Amino acid sequence: MTDETNKNGPDATAAENTAEAVASALEDAANQKNAEAPAAEPDPLELLKAENNELRDRFLRLAAEMDNLRRRTEREIKDAKSYAAAGFARDMLAVSDNLRRALDAVPTEMRATADASLTTLLEGVEMTERSMLSALERHGVKKIDAEGQKFDPNFHQAMFEIPNPAVPNNTVVQVVQAGFTIGERVLRPAMVGVAKGGPKSEASAETAGEKSA
Repeated sequence: MTDETNKNGPDATAAENTAEAVASALEDAANQKNAEAPAAEPDPLELLKAENNELRDRFLRLAAEMDNLRRRTEREIKDAKSYAAAGFARDMLAVSDNLRRALDAVPTEMRATADASLTTLLEGVEMTERSMLSALERHGVKKIDAEGQKFDPNFHQAMFEIPNPAVPNNTVVQVVQAGFTIGERVLRPAMVGVAKGGPKSEASAETAGEKSA
């Protein structure tokens, strides 16, 4: 058998196949190694920036929550100071009403001809009433100025209507029982009589004009 025959024979073919197999195996191993290689580690500086931004967001949210809590607490404390005595003040107004009824029960003619004892008694009752109202005012309880004002359902309670063309319609012309506020709230609405049949107030006329337009 010649050398040429040996080169092109079965042995040469087997060697070539073996070389191809080895090359393929090496390529597969390289691909697998690349696939299993860990990803590049992130930049530590970028990690620190991200962590810093997250901490900053948390701090801002916490600061906002604390500010809201502080404002709410201040408002609740203020309301507690302003309105804690509302029930007591309302009871004291009932006492003041009784003092006023006692004074109104004495006719003007009897006062004019009253002796010293009755005069002293009436003056004492009046002083007690004034002193009580003054003490309530120092604690935020104020009388509602109703007479002559336009009827406001937020502060007034209409008891009856009085025909009176001399004043604008819906004007308070009589106060049956005084009303009071405490702070910004109505402690007791004023019980009033309102005018009926008079000319409309400017505000009512403007409102009617807007509706017709």
